[in-house]
Amino acid sequence: MIGMTSLSSIAMSAYTDLVRLLRDEAVSGAKGKPTLKQRGDKAYWYAARRVGHDTRFFYIGEDNEETRGRIDRIEDLQETGKERQAERSRLVRLLRAEGMTPTDRATGSILSAMAETGTFRLGGTIVGTNAFRLYEGELGVRLPLGGMANTGDIDIAQFQKLSVALQDKVDPGLAETFSVLKFDPLPGLDPGRTWRWAQGGSGQLVEFLTPAFGDETIRDLPALGVNAQALNYLNFLIAEPIYAAAIYRSGILVQVPRPERYAIHKLIIADRRRDGAGSLKAVKDREQAAFLIETLAEDRPDDLSQAYTTAQDVGPRWREHIAKSLDRMPETRAILSRL
Repeated sequence: MIGMTSLSSIAMSAYTDLVRLLRDEAVSGAKGKPTLKQRGDKAYWYAARRVGHDTRFFYIGEDNEETRGRIDRIEDLQETGKERQAERSRLVRLLRAEGMTPTDRATGSILSAMAETGTFRLGGTIVGTNAFRLYEGELGVRLPLGGMANTGDIDIAQFQKLSVALQDKVDPGLAETFSVLKFDPLPGLDPGRTWRWAQGGSGQLVEFLTPAFGDETIRDLPALGVNAQALNYLNFLIAEPIYAAAIYRSGILVQVPRPERYAIHKLIIADRRRDGAGSLKAVKDREQAAFLIETLAEDRPDDLSQAYTTAQDVGPRWREHIAKSLDRMPETRAILSRL
């Protein structure tokens, strides 16, 4: 089994405070009259303001008790921005001192620039190993050293329906942002449809993804102003994402998948790898799944059990992928069998 080292109660409290302050900051940046708009079976809050002859709607968040509470305090939040930033910086210093893994400079600068444009405010969700690296504060455990937490890629996913429904978009556009960061679009099979960007010199790669329900094609994400590779099984991963704080400067608010969904999704993906279930990427998938499942079984068994059952209930193909991965993971299979 993988050894786990818990973060201190001081670190866990500081991380919770940092996420709360970052969420306060996100709402305080909304300039205009708070307005509730119904879209289908969900309602969303916007800040409405005049821009020339037009009304611009700045997306704040989905309607819930937490969002309404922040909107009620929006004037106070706007007046206390400097104090909040100083406190965030203090919390980041504390978290570093407590041994929490900071986001490296290259990744942090990219995530910061994307956050500034509104990528995560508009539902962009970090997936892949960069999401895994952000689970320390959420789960209260230090990540193990080694290859399972190493990556040079940043993968961002968004539901296409959400991207269309929000009727807001990043500003400035991500193409402009990436150009400033010296990223170039990588050519794909469809001319003019870019879903992958590479940074000259560093080799850093940013990819955009969206759930597929059948054909894995290239689709548009209008809120983010980019194209995205549609992938099956991704809808399970990014349903009901959570907020996380990247430990960089005074903190960056991002979205990541729920850790229990990430773990089960990795069991599926490990068996679907085009380069084979024995490839290095598949081994990394299984290592991440094993670590999260062991951690969650100890602290959040009900969440883990629900995610596992939900995936199993989708259908035989899902069960087959999970079972084949667990054939290579007897200790993890034993943990799941006890839930």
